Amino acid sequence: MAGPLEGYRILDLTTVISGPFATMLLADQGADVIKVESVSNPDHARGAGFGESQFTATFLNNNRNKRGVTLDLKSAEGKKALLSLAATADVFIQNFRPGVVERLGIGEEEVRAVNPEIIYVSISGFGEKGPLSHKPVYDPIIQAISSLATIQGGSDEARPRLVRTILPDKLTGMTTAQAVSSALVAKEKTGKGQHIRVSMIDAVVAFLWSSDMGGQTFVGKEVSTQRAATFIDLIYQTSTSYISVSAMANKQWHALCQAVGHPEWLEDERFTTPALRDRNADERLNMTQAALLEKPAEEWLKILDDAGVPCAPVLTRKEMIRHPQVESNDLIVEMEHPVAGNIRQTRPAARFSVTTPEIRMGAPLHGQHNEEIFAEIGITPEQQAQLRAKGIIT
Repeated sequence: MAGPLEGYRILDLTTVISGPFATMLLADQGADVIKVESVSNPDHARGAGFGESQFTATFLNNNRNKRGVTLDLKSAEGKKALLSLAATADVFIQNFRPGVVERLGIGEEEVRAVNPEIIYVSISGFGEKGPLSHKPVYDPIIQAISSLATIQGGSDEARPRLVRTILPDKLTGMTTAQAVSSALVAKEKTGKGQHIRVSMIDAVVAFLWSSDMGGQTFVGKEVSTQRAATFIDLIYQTSTSYISVSAMANKQWHALCQAVGHPEWLEDERFTTPALRDRNADERLNMTQAALLEKPAEEWLKILDDAGVPCAPVLTRKEMIRHPQVESNDLIVEMEHPVAGNIRQTRPAARFSVTTPEIRMGAPLHGQHNEEIFAEIGITPEQQAQLRAKGIIT
């Protein structure tokens, strides 16, 4: 059986990461996603980063399971073709800067005029109003303004640091995909579509609040300056390589002290309760680090695992894809892309027992599906030839 979103059509006018990642998640789950790109200015991700045979890894890894068309949306005929496609869709999603779709004549009002019950989705950096709403935005900008960079630094007084992956972009994509699925459920119940608005700053701040905003949670009792919980990551050097060890519960702390050969730590007044261990985290972690330098990583991992202490090797990207647990999960798959060749990707992360997501096709070439998709909305081969001659499609 096909994925759970089979039968839904999504018109995707997004570029780069946040929008394409969202629509790929929906496409992986069975939706017919039609990626609409500019004739002259295709998705920036097509030319960003490592590439092979007309495709970059970034584009391949954010646009599989989609069909692709090209349109000049500045022309009346291009806009007419887009609205004809919108009339057949369940979802219309775009991540232009606020105001651009209105200037192009493809805003919510125009799209809803041809499809009153469509779900219209707008992804932005900062939202539709406010002093920053019309400014260009990239992932590091959101990491900075959301306080994520300060959290990553460790305290309000430490040097801020970026998370070394584009977390705001991908988190916004996941938030958007979940919201679209919920809106489709609501439409099934009520018959009505709606406008979903997701900004990168909203997605990140909401994400951070569950675990990193305790000092700002109680009104009137805010923490003025967030102190560092610890200046040490839970990454330890051994005599050979790095491992991660995390002893949160009392039982695990007791097991760790015994496993590393320091049962006397259990009597240390600084560490007798979880609260005290947290307060004296730097001392505790420094002592743990000194002990773990005495043996190789492989030996420590066995000792700690046998003792019931959560631990793991610190893997490089190349090592991770061959780890036995990753292999057991069948997470990494290889497939033959008709142009890019043999590529490696992850399967869809969520597993369904009945409606199984599939990797049906690789990322499309620029305008690869023009003929078949335009034929689906009644544009004849002759009319398509005329549009090509005018540069409205490729």
